Amino acid sequence: MVKLERTLPNHPLKEGNSYCMIEKEKFNVLNYVKKEEYTGSMDGMRYMLKKADDEIEVTIWPEPNSYAHTDPELRTIKKFELSHEGVEQIADYLNEQYETQKSLWELSKQTF
Repeated sequence: MVKLERTLPNHPLKEGNSYCMIEKEKFNVLNYVKKEEYTGSMDGMRYMLKKADDEIEVTIWPEPNSYAHTDPELRTIKKFELSHEGVEQIADYLNEQYETQKSLWELSKQTF
């Protein structure tokens, strides 16, 4: 696995045991999310952050499809405070969801 710190020094993902986890210290997406939707993926898990009133709405779903082409029943949505603390909580939440639903993300990679 290529070390992300070497190729992308400010990238919010870091090399972990079997996947790249989000480092909340480098996950600086608040100003972006205030204006646009932010999407990403983590080894089989896709996610989208978007501003919803005074909150950040986080949606996760399994690969391989885009948000628009994923059955809504496969999406999980959670809201967080629109703040730096909220973004840190989102990083923790995404890492936790990756770990707790790892079998789903692994299965979604096999259907790719």
